[in-house]
Amino acid sequence: MIRLAIVGLGKIARDQHLPAIEKTGGIELVAIASRNATLDGIPHFASLDELLASDVAVDAVALCTPPQVRRQQAALALSHGKHVLLEKPPGATVSELAPLIAAARASGRTLFATWHSRFAPAVAPARAFLAEHAPRAVSVEWKEDVRVWHPGQDWIFEPGGLGVFDPGINALSILTHILPAPFFLTRATLGFPENRDAPIEAALDFADSAGVPIRAELDFLQTGPQTWDIHVETDAGRLTLSLGGAKLFLDGKALIEEPEAEYPGIYKHFVDLVARGASDVDLAPLQHVADAFLLGRRIVVAPFEG
Repeated sequence: MIRLAIVGLGKIARDQHLPAIEKTGGIELVAIASRNATLDGIPHFASLDELLASDVAVDAVALCTPPQVRRQQAALALSHGKHVLLEKPPGATVSELAPLIAAARASGRTLFATWHSRFAPAVAPARAFLAEHAPRAVSVEWKEDVRVWHPGQDWIFEPGGLGVFDPGINALSILTHILPAPFFLTRATLGFPENRDAPIEAALDFADSAGVPIRAELDFLQTGPQTWDIHVETDAGRLTLSLGGAKLFLDGKALIEEPEAEYPGIYKHFVDLVARGASDVDLAPLQHVADAFLLGRRIVVAPFEG
């Protein structure tokens, strides 16, 4: 049984991690490290340092803190011999992950950079379909309301918080998993509110080595119904992953419609990784975001008051 501590008991931890842990065999929650939140019946510490200095036995930590502080926390946990699960994105920069990968390897511990959208029920079937039917064009609409999903979380618009790429990286995690060939950014436009340090909208153009066009439109101010859709034109029809990968359609005909089970899938995979003494750190989605910041044309948009 893996004895797990959650570090950062915020909205994502309460909404997704806690229920998923309860549903997963082989792992149990034994401690919380959070500055401002506690959980009845579970030992609480104000910081990861305090937890690691305590007599509470912990085998692994799930880091649900903002990405700007995850590198230091992961390095500290690994240095104390703990397995580490990283919420997405795994860090604020690409370069900070290589030392963590090396530290996990040297210590024989598991490091798992989670991409929860890859565990959505339609993703694996879409990957299998596209392995047999060549994509001809791809379009992505990933539009949600930051005021609903990140209320009062100013860190998301600070440097390293990624802004609209915090949800948008979920689309990129799916694309890098289901498309049969690597793809590369060719053009990007990022809209920065004049009072913020991260984008609130983005338009991205990619292409693979065969020239297949990929267009992604991201928005953090969507009102009403939220949109998390990926459309792939293929030689066998139009494949659509809808609701973040919960549903799969071919030319409008439903192929997959199943309840969300992303975070239970994450924890099941984590338990398996620990059992095998393996790690799983795919940096491709974060690399695409870094490319967008490097190549993208920045425009100033209206101030955001969330």
